[in-house]
Amino acid sequence: MPRRSYDHYCAASRALDVVGDRWALLVVRELCAGPRRYSDLLADLPGISTDVLAARLKDLEHDGILTRHRVGPRATTAVYELTPTGAALRPVLDALSTWGTTLLGERRPTDAMRPQWFALPLGRAVADRIGTGTVTVHLGDTTFHIVVGEHGITHHDGPAAEPDAELRLDWTAATAVATGAKSLADAAEWIPQPT
Repeated sequence: MPRRSYDHYCAASRALDVVGDRWALLVVRELCAGPRRYSDLLADLPGISTDVLAARLKDLEHDGILTRHRVGPRATTAVYELTPTGAALRPVLDALSTWGTTLLGERRPTDAMRPQWFALPLGRAVADRIGTGTVTVHLGDTTFHIVVGEHGITHHDGPAAEPDAELRLDWTAATAVATGAKSLADAAEWIPQPT
């Protein structure tokens, strides 16, 4: 079945033709940190059905937002990762995250939560604190790192090889930073690295 289009000669509507379907930008959000297997995406997108995930991955691959390649000893595992075109959507996600911060409110009992979902607001907070550099973030049992450079803010799986600093947060502190209730300096244990 062909995908629907707004049929507007407008850059915003053309962009929404590509990433406006439900779950599409959240798939991109998950891939911002690095390549993911299908099973990783399914686990980290609670509420998405297998059919919808497969359709979004297929559409995003067709539109050049992500690429799929095989890895493993027999090349049996498919891994999805963003193309440069897909990675260029990070500022869009960051703007949506900033705009949506006021909509968070209190966490509802039905709300899922994943540590990597805090990477966007924590990235902004890290950039405000350090200007440029690399920071390893420990949030619960999850570790990722944030890079702030001349081309913006990115986040990646795992610890940085040579971070400028490390910070440790619990869920309460991460939520306080994400909602703007506390600054990163007040909410996190900040550990500068020896030079």
